[in-house]
Amino acid sequence: MKIICIGRNYTEHIKELANERPSDPVVFIKPDSAILPKEQDFFIPEFTEDVHYEVEILVKIKKVGKHIDPKFAHTYYDEIGLGIDFTARDVQAQLKEKGLPWEKAKGFDGSAVIGNWLPKSDFKDLNHLAFSLLKNGVTVQKGNTCHMIWKIDPLVAYVSKYFTLKKGDILFTGTPAGVGKIMPNDYLSGVLEGHEMFFVKIK
Repeated sequence: MKIICIGRNYTEHIKELANERPSDPVVFIKPDSAILPKEQDFFIPEFTEDVHYEVEILVKIKKVGKHIDPKFAHTYYDEIGLGIDFTARDVQAQLKEKGLPWEKAKGFDGSAVIGNWLPKSDFKDLNHLAFSLLKNGVTVQKGNTCHMIWKIDPLVAYVSKYFTLKKGDILFTGTPAGVGKIMPNDYLSGVLEGHEMFFVKIK
């Protein structure tokens, strides 16, 4: 399985990092080794001093697809989740300055938190899902899929032009504003439409 991630998909997040609004979705990949095992603490890597949390809506692909028509994209997934794209922001800044790929900053071991999954049928409208991230019990990120620049179905169709989607692949759909630094002994929890989806302690 592979993890396909979308960057710069919420306008306010683009602004907070002073990035340029893209004309097409920004796509990058995390290896499966990036997945943080369930119930395992996240250990801040030794090569960074500035790891940021980025909470995101996740989509789990259920069947093989290539060049998917947007009107059929909804048939390629049945489950929605919530997770964190941990980012070594200092490493990413160095890579961006040199025009290099982001993988060392985005795809390191444990950088992908994947919470629980819920049937998409549990939700009335996937284009209006409220979600949030709490750090030490305080809400630090709040988002809603209605604010996505590219919604879920168009994203599934778009990435399928470049990568064959396979059963079990996971799509990270981008993070809203409010990203920030983590410190040892922090704890993070994610909430999607009132459901707690994950809990992570930082070491």
